[in-house]
Amino acid sequence: MLGITDLTTYLIGTLIVILLPGPNAMYVLSVAAQRGKRAGFAAAGGVVSGDFILMTLAATGAAGLLQANPALFAVVKYIGGGYLAWLGVNMLKSGILAWRRARRGEESASAASPLSGGHPYRKALLISLMNPKAILFFVSFFVQFVDPAYPHPALTFAALGAIVQCCSIANLSMLILLGDKLAAAFRRRRKLTAALGGSVGAIFVGFGAKLAAASL
Repeated sequence: MLGITDLTTYLIGTLIVILLPGPNAMYVLSVAAQRGKRAGFAAAGGVVSGDFILMTLAATGAAGLLQANPALFAVVKYIGGGYLAWLGVNMLKSGILAWRRARRGEESASAASPLSGGHPYRKALLISLMNPKAILFFVSFFVQFVDPAYPHPALTFAALGAIVQCCSIANLSMLILLGDKLAAAFRRRRKLTAALGGSVGAIFVGFGAKLAAASL
């Protein structure tokens, strides 16, 4: 089982990674701001599910498989990077279109955001599975604390996973509450809504590029 020093190191590393802005947090905040708390918590559920899948794959040997097969890791990162970039480009295009409509005073501007389409849980699940920060965290950091020589490695996995998920849920919940408070302002200011969609889109393009350039 982990000692106090290892546990402290793991907790600090986990908090730093979770608090750093990433596609999961940006998506949940944006959904909560534009669609309300219910949609925000649905998106948070997708993030939690995606993280659980990634940590399970990492703990059961997928991390070693990716490290031993650079070509396989390249396929994963380019597919993931492409998806995030595609999502970002669509958000950016929709944000620009919404901004133009808002300037012309058209009522349909508020419907232009891509965040208004699709189920937030499913989209957040895909984003979580393609999240460069999460992939590198579970492949490079998380697995270092799962000791296969320990008589009950499942207990270590459960404890480490619970720490990650509790920290993640707390962070996402705060973002949802923040987004819900911003929702009224976005409903009143269509240009602000358009700017949010475009800005998040540009950030997602950057996340996609970051994943495509990532290395283990």
